[in-house]
Amino acid sequence: MFPTTRLRRMRTNEKIRDMFRETSIDIGDFIYPLYIEEKAEDGKPTEIPTMPGQYRYSVNDAVEYAKKLEQKGLTSIILFGIPDHKDEVASSAYDPEGIIQQTIRKLKEETNLVVIGDVCMCEYTNHGHCGIIDDDGYVQNDPTLEYLGRIAVSYAEAGVDVVAPSDMMDGRVSAIRSALDENGYINIPIFSYAAKYASTYYAPFRDAADSAPSFGDRKSYQMDPGNFNEAIREVELDVLEGCDAIIVKPALAYLDVLREVKQTFKMPTIAYQVSGEYSMIMAGIEKDYITKDLMYESLLSIKRAGADMIISYFVPMIIEDLEK
Repeated sequence: MFPTTRLRRMRTNEKIRDMFRETSIDIGDFIYPLYIEEKAEDGKPTEIPTMPGQYRYSVNDAVEYAKKLEQKGLTSIILFGIPDHKDEVASSAYDPEGIIQQTIRKLKEETNLVVIGDVCMCEYTNHGHCGIIDDDGYVQNDPTLEYLGRIAVSYAEAGVDVVAPSDMMDGRVSAIRSALDENGYINIPIFSYAAKYASTYYAPFRDAADSAPSFGDRKSYQMDPGNFNEAIREVELDVLEGCDAIIVKPALAYLDVLREVKQTFKMPTIAYQVSGEYSMIMAGIEKDYITKDLMYESLLSIKRAGADMIISYFVPMIIEDLEK
């Protein structure tokens, strides 16, 4: 006890603090999201207004940018597509020549990155929902599963390393696992967005991916932000259905869920620091309300809570800092 014990001794100088830091982050801890737009022109990436510093790319530009990030130590990316054609069954999502399928093939030819394909329908449907809707506008669960399987298989055929279903339909992991296995892709892992909340934090993403629902909301399939135990049940079911890693989304407002998921299931666990989290911090930095240190503090909190990997838009800024 004090005065014999003085915890501040271990904080006396930077070298000692560095020696005993319990949690740290490294560029290898991150997965970077890339947006690929079918109508984008080479050499002319389009900045996303609500996500400063983030862009929509053409296939060629996305691959060139991914190469640069890989050279700086990034190991993995996750892909989101913005197609020209949208319809009620999201046919562009499972088109062998779709925008994501083209990007996967080129990435696998020209990089050694782990390429993750986000499996969902919202960017590809003309109504912006994550599944097949009935005449009353209700998103149907079971009919959607077949289409999710088609998307996953089409990504696997293009050479994807991992599929990551983000739709929040019941039974989707089992359906995708069956579809992959039946087509000979038994070694393609499924990283499931097992605990995905109906969050306001997604607003900038919906601008970026042109995926806002044209009516209603997603509360009938994404989770209620007030629910904790339900998240554990969701994760447990996806584990039983055969997922290989768990994604918790968003991150900062759900650190309690992230921690419980990691401690309960002891599985590879990923946190998605989503667009709204990124944009809030960026806005604060740009207004000089806060410093860039908050970026690192937020990432440390996610890692400390139990994330093995973090999907984050801050990757380019982290790389820039590492180069200094």
